[in-house]
Amino acid sequence: MDYLLDLVMIPLQVIIVFYTIYYFILAVFGMWRRKEKKQYAPKNSFAIIVCAHNEEAVVGQLVENLRILRYPKELYDIFVVADNCTDKTAEVAAKAGATVYERSNDKEVGKGYAMGWMFDRVFAMKRTYDAFVIFDADNLVHPNFLLEMNNHLEKGEPVIQGYLNAKNPTDTWVAGTFAIAFWMVNHMWHLAKYNLGLSTALGGTGMCIRTDIIRDYGWDCNCLTEDMEFSMKLLIHGVKTTWAHDAIVYDEKPLGFMQSWRQRKRWAQGHFDCGERYIPKLFIEGIKQGNYRILDGIIQISQPYFLLLSAFYLIMTYINAFVPVYTNIIYQILPVTVWTIIGIGQYLFPLIVLATIKVPPKVWLYYLVYPIFMYTWVPVTFLGYLNRHDKVWAHTQHTRGVALGEVKLTRMGDVDKDK
Repeated sequence: MDYLLDLVMIPLQVIIVFYTIYYFILAVFGMWRRKEKKQYAPKNSFAIIVCAHNEEAVVGQLVENLRILRYPKELYDIFVVADNCTDKTAEVAAKAGATVYERSNDKEVGKGYAMGWMFDRVFAMKRTYDAFVIFDADNLVHPNFLLEMNNHLEKGEPVIQGYLNAKNPTDTWVAGTFAIAFWMVNHMWHLAKYNLGLSTALGGTGMCIRTDIIRDYGWDCNCLTEDMEFSMKLLIHGVKTTWAHDAIVYDEKPLGFMQSWRQRKRWAQGHFDCGERYIPKLFIEGIKQGNYRILDGIIQISQPYFLLLSAFYLIMTYINAFVPVYTNIIYQILPVTVWTIIGIGQYLFPLIVLATIKVPPKVWLYYLVYPIFMYTWVPVTFLGYLNRHDKVWAHTQHTRGVALGEVKLTRMGDVDKDK
């Protein structure tokens, strides 16, 4: 070692190389889909749960949408939790056809608490359900959603995440770049992990969880990212989260930059909170059980840490170019040819995804500013780390209602085979 900083920078470069190769391999496996045998005979019953806090502008459209799903009506019920609402959410949801439960608790605030509260009430009912399905109030849902989840349940998959699409990708450049980010994650992370047989993670909405899973392992997930928390909690027990590529939910993306900033900061806070609590547990259980899927969960939950390390490494690289302060071993670990291939892939894979899902022309313009938007994750993530123990819920306000007929029913141009 020629420099004192090598004590930090050499291990850091090894980590950078490891994650880079990992992400590249995942991206490769996200460029295609495995053939799936589909058994569309409806069998499983579903309790659909929508947690809504002051969502009178959008919850009605979702409930109306859910009532016309292509699934036997006797096999699913719609429950809306009007959580600490001060508007007409309960009234609007009930009028649209949902069974509404009103919850008031100013101490236990947040979606995780509302979900656990509603799970308890469903378990207390005389009727039993095979699975819970969870949506956010601003969502819209593809008519085949329950058919697809039924198919995955029949294949023995107990915890399933659906495809997170966007219902407003052309509204603003923020909504468009946010949508692009979700499409990339859908293909280059979720689909890739499913193709490789690894566990992915729940995404907060469009989730399907077999009821016996929650009954056996309990819920009690109340951090700012309750979806990630529950995914890691199950993974420690060897229960993996799978991916339903054709179970599509349309999520409303933020219209303004600061709205997206607050939402992403909340995600970062919750992610770091989960990381502190679950990375040691995942490592211990992964080694003890000899389970590579559990160890892989460490990479899943450590992504924000890696983002901050990457930003630090980039800054140090610029400094090192003018004033040598550490030994650069990146090209000793991997030859220039490999780095060139990885670099080309980083630009090529997103273009393949966007071309595959046939996005509207306007989205291609947003793609030009997409890299800038992604760089804003660095300060957002840093602030999330500083506030990782702050569990005050930052609600994302939704004011624009969109009906199902205004949204393409598939992944931006895919053929709807049931039409």
